[in-house]
Amino acid sequence: MSLITQVDQDIKQAMLAKQPDRLRGLRAIKSALLLARTEKGAAEELTPEAEIKVLQKLIKQRKESAEIYKTQNRDDLYQIEIDEMKVIEPYLPQQMSRFEIEGYLQELITRLGVTSVSDMGKVMGIASKELAGQADGRTISEVVKQLLG
Repeated sequence: MSLITQVDQDIKQAMLAKQPDRLRGLRAIKSALLLARTEKGAAEELTPEAEIKVLQKLIKQRKESAEIYKTQNRDDLYQIEIDEMKVIEPYLPQQMSRFEIEGYLQELITRLGVTSVSDMGKVMGIASKELAGQADGRTISEVVKQLLG
């Protein structure tokens, strides 16, 4: 079953259960997927990888907004962003822990024979592809800098 079909079913369930917070998050997912599908050059159906990228983008947007709202003491808007993240996250693949990311990256650095921060781009390119959907790019970058620094 495609992600958009699953989201449609979940929207119906949220409407019947009268869950406005969940419904708002689900509608955001559906809107983003439909927008991605209609973008210039996009395929008729989104690949699972493209769907993951769309969901990751939604999570990133909400994290950034939540941070801004937190610094501005807008707890009401902060909570809305957090609630929407909680709705979106279950549709993403299981995220790796920082410990798992460190282990993977240490093995990758050894395999590539990379020894300095100047070669960070090589590691980031491969790691970003292989860990797509399982780890945040910012976390990958931080760990690579830590391991190579």
